[in-house]
Amino acid sequence: MQTVLISGGGIAGPVFAYWLRRHGFAPTVVERAPGRRPGGQAVDVRGVALDVVERMGLLERVRGVRTRMRGMSVLGPDGREIDRSTEATFSSGRLDSEDVEVLREDLVEIVYEHTRPHVEYLFGDTVTALDEDGSGVRVAFAQGAPRTFDLVVGADGLHSTVRRLAFGPEEDYAHHLGSYLSVFGADNFLALQDWQMWLRAGDTGFGIMPVRDNTELRIAFGFASEPLAPALREGDALRQTVVDKLAPMRWEGARLAEAARNAPDFYCDAMAQIRMDHWSRGRVALLGDAGYCPSPLSGQGTSLALVGAHVLADSLARSCGDHRAAYARYERRMRPYVTLNQALATENPGGPASEESVAHAKNAMSLDS
Repeated sequence: MQTVLISGGGIAGPVFAYWLRRHGFAPTVVERAPGRRPGGQAVDVRGVALDVVERMGLLERVRGVRTRMRGMSVLGPDGREIDRSTEATFSSGRLDSEDVEVLREDLVEIVYEHTRPHVEYLFGDTVTALDEDGSGVRVAFAQGAPRTFDLVVGADGLHSTVRRLAFGPEEDYAHHLGSYLSVFGADNFLALQDWQMWLRAGDTGFGIMPVRDNTELRIAFGFASEPLAPALREGDALRQTVVDKLAPMRWEGARLAEAARNAPDFYCDAMAQIRMDHWSRGRVALLGDAGYCPSPLSGQGTSLALVGAHVLADSLARSCGDHRAAYARYERRMRPYVTLNQALATENPGGPASEESVAHAKNAMSLDS
């Protein structure tokens, strides 16, 4: 039984672990955080990604926790409504679509509970070194003792440690898209009832949606910016940058700034894509955002992670132990799908991609090909 270390316990890693177990592999998932990460924006499961969830037996559970919006308002900088829709929202597209919008943390929890009995999870640890030879990869961990695995897969996101160790520095592959996104939660101080609010003022803007039966808000705030100086990219300095940009906004700026200041689930990162000529090197491969992050601007990151996990596991199962052949098949099948979906983030900067482009991208893959 081949052993596979998967770095990253978000969505791509555990889904990949599920399919590996189905195919007779022994997966181990290592996650830097002490447990499942809370917070995050609503994510979309679209097109062929729904087939992956259905084949896992989880589609009804995922649909059971989907967001249920009645529509949205688009506001001017002063908070006056300038447009509204009861047919679509910017976050999920058409409300009558078969696509499913769900909070990221809910999807993570569902997949984790589904895989936990059969997958080894190592929380609160991370990979620090990879040493490959002809028989496997010796992996050093920050906390645990070194172990050797047949294969290693990095599913550890935009700032992938596995990618850095196996392929080189992040700056060789990351392409900044000219903005940052912050996501954080707050009490529903706007009393929204299944209704989103979107506002843009100059080079800043936000979307607000109620969650948890309208008891909470999830706020997604974006601002245009070149890459921030290293001293401003992390911790309190990054949070203060967001607070300072929210505070002067004319409509609800003060309350949104205060929410960002106090949110325990505060998140902020650059909108960027990862573009690589190859997603594998030796026994190491990359999955999801680690190898081909499309950025949240595409709306397809979760679907790429779900589909990539299925395709990579299937390719390994078909290879009869030949990881080189498996990785080549994985890249051959996924590359056109990734290219189309990454284009969604760049075809119309600052606004949603066309419905035609989204429809083409999300369905440009068959799980059985």
